[in-house]
Amino acid sequence: MTTRRSTGKLQMSRALWYTKPGAVELRPEQVGKPNPDEAQVRTLYSGISRGTERLIFTGQVGTSEYERMRAPLQAGNFPFPVKYGYCAVGVVDIGPSGLQGKTVFCLHPHQEVFNAPMAMLVPIPDGVPPKRATLAANAETALNALWDAGAGPGDRIAIVGAGIVGLMVTAIATRLPGAEVTVVDVDLSRKAIVESLGGTFLAAGSGQQAAGDADIVVHTSVTQAGLNTAISLAGLEGTIVELSWYGDKPVTIDLGGPFHSKRLKIVSSQVGQVSPGHRPRWSYRRRMETALRLLAEIPALDMLVAEEIAFADAPKLFPTLFAPGAGGLAPVVRY
Repeated sequence: MTTRRSTGKLQMSRALWYTKPGAVELRPEQVGKPNPDEAQVRTLYSGISRGTERLIFTGQVGTSEYERMRAPLQAGNFPFPVKYGYCAVGVVDIGPSGLQGKTVFCLHPHQEVFNAPMAMLVPIPDGVPPKRATLAANAETALNALWDAGAGPGDRIAIVGAGIVGLMVTAIATRLPGAEVTVVDVDLSRKAIVESLGGTFLAAGSGQQAAGDADIVVHTSVTQAGLNTAISLAGLEGTIVELSWYGDKPVTIDLGGPFHSKRLKIVSSQVGQVSPGHRPRWSYRRRMETALRLLAEIPALDMLVAEEIAFADAPKLFPTLFAPGAGGLAPVVRY
């Protein structure tokens, strides 16, 4: 039986829109009563996908990717204006009795209040704070990447790039029994986070050298130098998993040297499809529910969402967040 709490009036809300290169606006939205297959969610936090949303902010989504890049509940069209985002956590205010009052994750753009299909609302397990739950999409990406890599117990795993996705791969990979996980990054401030997640930190360009015998290398730095570093770390017949997405920017990679003699393999990984080895049995929802359970097991991930910005300040702060060379991890948006 469905029970709903509603005044029958339109709910006024605001949503974040990318309106032109370098510009973000909060636009008013009228949110009506949900349809029978929907619920209404009041957002608590939303996560920022710094790599993807920077490309949208700067207008660097290639025309060939306009349709493939659409977020599930996106409004507008690329390049601009577009309402984008896919890491929302909130409380169901109007919905079925089994969902009402529950804290849920939804692949929805940055918006204060929204209606969404109930099938897209995934309850957050007990023990996962709402702010940590904004990492669910990143955890799903990392899980899919390790499936694509074929990672297993005891593997030597190198991760190039200690942004949020790279750190999430670290958090899951270090839980493989006996795995040796090394993270390479130019930012020394990531060392404490990497070590708190159980990995070993190696400063890129410091003169230290990894052994170059990794079974698996995961690249997440979105840089040409990082990808070439990833190739250099792979051992004989090793696999390099490319998680970076470059938009319309060309990248030159080094396929000389030992690339062919070591019989290396570069594999693209993208969360839009379940990894082929799991696809016959795994639905998108099963993968997302698993990602949320993983978040419950790793309290140290709270370090990745320690910084917040208020939703009202987004138009002022997003340009700084996406500026060239901007440091730090992406903050979460607080509502």
